[in-house]
This record gives sequence, C-alpha cells and structure tokens, in this order.
Amino acid sequence: MRPFRRQGDHVDAWLSPAECQVLTLLLDQLEQVLADDAPGDTVRERLFPAGHASDADIAADYRDLTESSLREGKTGDLALVRASVPDGGGVRLDDDQARAWLRTTNDLRLALGTRMGITAQTGPPDPDDPSQEMSVYQWLTAVQGSLVDAFVAGGARRT
Repeated sequence: MRPFRRQGDHVDAWLSPAECQVLTLLLDQLEQVLADDAPGDTVRERLFPAGHASDADIAADYRDLTESSLREGKTGDLALVRASVPDGGGVRLDDDQARAWLRTTNDLRLALGTRMGITAQTGPPDPDDPSQEMSVYQWLTAVQGSLVDAFVAGGARRT
C-alpha cells in the first residue's frame, strides 16, 4: 500500500491486488452483518450499540428510532467504498468518498476487533501477534490512519 496523500481536491493511494481482494472480502462480510437482523451477533451489537445501558425499554425504543437510518447510512457508505475499490492500483477519492471510506474502515475495524475479542476492557491488541487477523487489523488501521492524515492535511470541507 502506498498511503493516502492529498492531491488537490482528492486523496490518492495505491493498493496491491491482494489488498483489494482482502478489502472486498471484508466489505462482503460487513454487508452480510448489515443485512442480518438476527439478535445476538456481537458484531451487529457493536455496530449498533444500545442507546441506554440500564433500561431495556428505552434501549429498544432508541433502536426502533435509529437503527434503520444508521443501517441505511452504513450500507450507502459500503456501496460507495465498494464502487471505488480497484482490482489493484490507484484509488482516487473526493471528499464525500473519503468520508465514506473513513466511516466504513472504522466499521470494518470494529467488526474485526469484535471478532478478535478486542474491547475497551482488554486494551489494545498485541502488535507482535503473528495471526492473519492481526495483520489485517493493523493494515486497516494503517489505511484509516493515512486517510485521516491526508483528509485533515487538505482542510476538507464539512458537509
């Protein structure tokens, strides 16, 4: 990966074909989570947390009011990211696409971290963990970090 860099009104990066395949696989998995309404999925619960910790009725009401629009936003972002992932090579994003990438890479990291058992209580993952999951988690962190740096460096306009 060549990190994201600001180039005028776009941010650009370069991803290898293997990185694009991994990203596409992760997007497929996230899409399945977003489409599934089955209760008890820890990733789904992490992506759509309860609105109230101690009152189940308030939490249910909050979920009824917000989950549909949150799901639509995440699904829309995922579609924007999917449409901009090449088979390998250059990625050029305008500010709206970059925002979608930021939100989606955050969701991907939350999903993968949840599956790996990473929580606020467990602390950060061990960077020396040789597992494939850890390598992907670290790669997603690098993608997201370089995108944040490029996005902020360009003084992107708020929408």
